[in-house]
This record gives sequence, structure tokens and C-alpha cells, in this order.
Amino acid sequence: MPQLEVAGAALAYDDEGPRDGAAAPLVFIHGWTANRHRWDHQLAHFAADRRVIRLDLRGHGESTGAGVKTVAELAEDVVALLDHLEVDRFVPVGHSMGGMISQTLALAHPARVERMVLVNSIGRMTYSRGRGLLMAASTLVPYKLFVATNIQRAFAPGYPKERIREYVRSSAGTPREVVMTLYGAMRAFDVLDRAGEIDAPTLMVHGYHDIQLPVRQMLRMAKAYPDAEVRIIDAGHELPVERPAELTAAVERFVGGKP
Repeated sequence: MPQLEVAGAALAYDDEGPRDGAAAPLVFIHGWTANRHRWDHQLAHFAADRRVIRLDLRGHGESTGAGVKTVAELAEDVVALLDHLEVDRFVPVGHSMGGMISQTLALAHPARVERMVLVNSIGRMTYSRGRGLLMAASTLVPYKLFVATNIQRAFAPGYPKERIREYVRSSAGTPREVVMTLYGAMRAFDVLDRAGEIDAPTLMVHGYHDIQLPVRQMLRMAKAYPDAEVRIIDAGHELPVERPAELTAAVERFVGGKP
């Protein structure tokens, strides 16, 4: 497992697939409390024919590093990795917080983002008053309970409970400081008013049962994009592991099939 030292962190990453193809590399970016293995199905599928890169964000998975206060700082980590790998044009595929990072990349480096896939992500964190109070109160409970509550709610009804418990354990292994700092970074994230500046063709794939980041918020974002395609799948917030084959198929159709 290679690692890159960047800004006080050691980022674990995978870089697989052929380097000689014409297709831009796919760069998979996971969400809050997760790790790069959320993309196992997509890596196995796409790396046979094109270059695929994925990383553990700082403080997550096998990467080290403290939490940061803005999503933009996480985007800078991704750019540092891509510069290290000598990747210019790429296709970010971001889940949840990873989608926020992807949008930040598209705004900061428009010439480098060929197209983009946003999975269960939004352009602005918006809560009703009741939801906002509930989320604020959840930060006051013990850390493991806070993580468990958020992860359990992320899956659609009927998803196997033993699998959910596995993801809860994995997420709870993320340092508290990283989780809570990035929780604040996500709550402050807002690029919705700039969505019209993102002219890269964008696929927005969302779980119908997502109560973490509801479909209606994604649709609001989609209306603001100049070139957006929307796909709704029968899943919750954790679409990459709830419906991995359907997500892979949607991404493949969008990026033009096998090169």
C-alpha cells in the first residue's frame, strides 16, 4: 500500500489499471468516517481497462493526520496526490463528503475535471429547524453512540443488520477529533450559489431512501447545474455498498463505457 506525505498527513492510496489508455483516470473519493474500500466493487470493475485511483482521506482508514476545518483542505490533499501521480485531467467520483470535495475540485480546477460523478451528495447542507436541533444534540452523546446513530440511519430499511454493525465498528475507529472536526466542515459547506459555474458534465446518483442528505436537496442542486444527469436508485445514503453493481453500471454508462 503506497502512501504520500502531505501537509502533516500520510495518505494511503491505490493506483491501479493501465496507464496507456486515452480515458481520464477515475478518482474515487469516499465520505465521512468511511475509507477507500467503499469503492471495492468499482475498483475491481474499472481497473481492468482504465486507470483508477482511490485514497483514504486524512485521518480515515489507513491514512494518518488530524481533521481539518474546511472541505477545501481535503480537496487540496486530493490535488497533491494527483500531482504526485502526474495526473492532469481526471474524473472525480465522490460519495457524500467526497462529493463535496469533488465539487470543490471542479470549481478550483475546472480545466482538470473532465466530468464528475456525485453519489448521495449535495451542494449545501440544509436542515429543518427540528433536524438541526437533533443533529446538534447528537454531538453531546458519547462518541460511539454518535457514530452509531449516524451510520445506522444511513442505510435503507432492510439492509442486513450484521453488515451495518460492521460499518459502525469501522467508522467508530476513525479518531473522534477527525470525525467531529469534519462534521463541522460539512455543516459549513456551501457551493450551491456557484453550481452554475461547474460546466463539466455531471452525473448525480442518489439513494431514494437517503435521509441523511435527502433527494430533494440533490434535485435542488441538479437544477443549478448547466449539464447534470440524475439517477435515483432504490437505496439509502450508503449507495456504494448497498447497490454497488447498479452504481458501477451507472458510472460506466456515464463515462462512456469501457475505453
